[in-house]
Amino acid sequence: MAYDFISVERDGPVTVVTLNRPEVMNALHSPAHHELHAAFDAFAADPDQWVAIVTGAGERAFSAGNDLKHQATGGGMGLPTSGFAGLTERFDLTKPLIAAVNGVAMGGGFEIALACDLIIAAETATFALPEPRVGLAALAGGLHRLPRQIGEKQAMGMILTGRRVSAAEGRELGFVNEVVPAADLMTAARRWAAQICELSPMSIRASKEAVFKGLDEPSLAAAMAAQMRYPAISAMLRSEDFKEGPMAFAQKRPPQWKGR
Repeated sequence: MAYDFISVERDGPVTVVTLNRPEVMNALHSPAHHELHAAFDAFAADPDQWVAIVTGAGERAFSAGNDLKHQATGGGMGLPTSGFAGLTERFDLTKPLIAAVNGVAMGGGFEIALACDLIIAAETATFALPEPRVGLAALAGGLHRLPRQIGEKQAMGMILTGRRVSAAEGRELGFVNEVVPAADLMTAARRWAAQICELSPMSIRASKEAVFKGLDEPSLAAAMAAQMRYPAISAMLRSEDFKEGPMAFAQKRPPQWKGR
């Protein structure tokens, strides 16, 4: 599929999705959201794609979030069912996502990163939820994901002030996994993706699903009791990988994962 506002690259089992509107700091409008919806639908459906990396074109911005100029001049602001960037309401994706944040991640841009499972940040990256400065609120998941990821008080400190947080502080707060020089960002993100791809994709999907569904259960005991009913765990238990892992271990050889 040809895209106008994003680019998609496949390298083995890794998909790299690049927000490609550098002239507006990769801010997103309705056509871009729908392109991202289609791209992540394709990633989710492709059995040969195991991990996705999301990044921004250029050196200035990962994404400045919502394209306010487009909105202010009467441009349509419709979102796909999967939410902002085709991600923020995509709650059924069990394949892992890595945000490679190369610069400004503001508002919806930060919400895209928070919707990913890992955040790798360039030293030049900055994060904020500044929506109240323009009479808005971070309703694409930021108000809910950030407290869950770093705790209520730290999250409220960012939300109620709209302040900017550096990559280094993001690592201290706990929402950034690694900070690297800007020139090394994609190398680092691909390294994390490669480490994930060394493991059974069926196990990875089961693990991700168990974590997020389990957090919605009322207690640890309830989560452990419910996990055997989760679809990705059931799929793992029926998979070829479930047999291949122990067999490879017994035969003292690297496993040959099929992802099915």
